[in-house]
Amino acid sequence: MHDLKWIRENAAAFDQALARRGFPAQAQSVIDLDAKRRAAQTKFQDLQSRRNEASKQIGILKKDGQNADALMAEVALLKDQIPAAEDEEKRLGAEIETMLSVIPNLPAPDVPEGPDENGNVELKRWGDIPKFAFAPLSHDVIGGKLGMMDFEAAVKLSGARFVVLKGALARLERALAQFMLDFHTLENGYTELATPVLVKEEALYGTGQLPKFADDLFRTTGSHWLIPTAEVTLTNLVADSIVDDAVLPMRLTAQTACFRSEAGSAGRDTSGMIRQHQFQKVEMVSIAHPDQSAEEHERMTRGAETLLERLGLPYRRILLCTGDMGFSSNKTYDLEVWLPSQDRYREISSCSNCGEFQARRMKARFKGAGDKNTRFVHTLNGSGLAVGRTLIAVLENYQQVDGSVVVPTALHHYMGGLTVIRS
Repeated sequence: MHDLKWIRENAAAFDQALARRGFPAQAQSVIDLDAKRRAAQTKFQDLQSRRNEASKQIGILKKDGQNADALMAEVALLKDQIPAAEDEEKRLGAEIETMLSVIPNLPAPDVPEGPDENGNVELKRWGDIPKFAFAPLSHDVIGGKLGMMDFEAAVKLSGARFVVLKGALARLERALAQFMLDFHTLENGYTELATPVLVKEEALYGTGQLPKFADDLFRTTGSHWLIPTAEVTLTNLVADSIVDDAVLPMRLTAQTACFRSEAGSAGRDTSGMIRQHQFQKVEMVSIAHPDQSAEEHERMTRGAETLLERLGLPYRRILLCTGDMGFSSNKTYDLEVWLPSQDRYREISSCSNCGEFQARRMKARFKGAGDKNTRFVHTLNGSGLAVGRTLIAVLENYQQVDGSVVVPTALHHYMGGLTVIRS
């Protein structure tokens, strides 16, 4: 959500920033509608003031034994006009909120401009690309040959874009999540939470998934929605609240199932586990002081990188351009892991600084000792990591010619000492 006062005072800058994201100018439309709302608000307040004044005059006239019929008729008329004026103010206010709710966050000044992923900038690479003496197989073929990755069973149960993992691969998925959570909680300063996967509409509005991306989500027949990421629940813990700045930054993490309809991905990654309707993810969320958020963004991204390094998985860090950023983000780093079967890097983590954009939608504020006024917090979120995609990367990078898969050293403890997965 955007600050109306800032838009009024910086209309050109607002439109220029939107243009960098490929969006048409919006400032004048917002300003014009806001002017109508403020005029309606003034009319409502004037009518209320006149009613109160006339009511006092009626009391004085009656006390003095004078005729107050004209004023009483005016008050009666005002009582009919006031509700209509109030309704008009509320209608225009709701219209402004609807307009603002679908305008994306403004990009940070150092975000490169570009129309799509081709404008992204690679910042670093880590790890050596593995060399195989055989043609590397894709994760779904590896899992099928092991007899531990069953897509046909999942189709029978749920349809396309689901999977059933068995035996050592089911344990590997669990091990990866435990490994990630242990790092975040024991070394990286995050507090682990267990949160719901069903949320109310307001929570998804607060983090920016609604109303614009309703088609990407799953909704129950009741009033609940399935979360696309634990960002929704973790971030909304500070919604409609004022936190003490002494507790900032708040660093929160959770492992949850995530659910996405993949409405816009028809024909993309139709085989395997790359793009599924249900998957596991360990999420990182930071609630930060505005002065800390840039540093916190770097710290969060570095945490996700550390996990990949400990697993020995080659990756690169990408700074997303204006045309490839998420709706709520003002700056995003993507981490992409190497997948031998595709001979390229694929996204495994996305770490975003949302500034005060989500906080305004959620009404999440902070107040320092001695401060008279509150300020909006900054919110950040990142994958630490997407568990399913990490499992894919392990299978492909650690595959052997006989079809077995070496377990990364960092996971031996979590796998009960198992070092190689065989059929």
